[in-house]
Amino acid sequence: MRHRVKGKKLGRNTGHRKALRLNLARELLLKGRIKTTRAKADYVRGHVEKIITVAKRGIVKSQELDNDAIKVHAMRVAASRLNNDRDLVKKLFDDIAPRYENRPGGYTRIYKLGPRKGDNAEMVLLELVEGDTEGA
Repeated sequence: MRHRVKGKKLGRNTGHRKALRLNLARELLLKGRIKTTRAKADYVRGHVEKIITVAKRGIVKSQELDNDAIKVHAMRVAASRLNNDRDLVKKLFDDIAPRYENRPGGYTRIYKLGPRKGDNAEMVLLELVEGDTEGA
């Protein structure tokens, strides 16, 4: 039984899982969409959404209180979760997070693509939702 067992192991050790999550998150934020297995997409989806939420809240709160230190702190938190990649953090705060200013969550979407030919693994397309359209 899996009672109170949280998280996915994906058949990897801790270091390998962290590296996988970082690589998938970086590629998703850089390219906007990635093709991967369903299990990996589920694993990285929550991580990416939390990073975008940190950036979005940092920007909004910084503007409300007219205090740049709040945005700097949010940038440092996001950078620590993205292996201190300055270019990616800049893109996150300048391009990605402002798109979702009025969206309460759900920044990613998963499309099922069918099984992979070699091992029959369920493949999906994980992409960032376009945030500039309001009300659907």
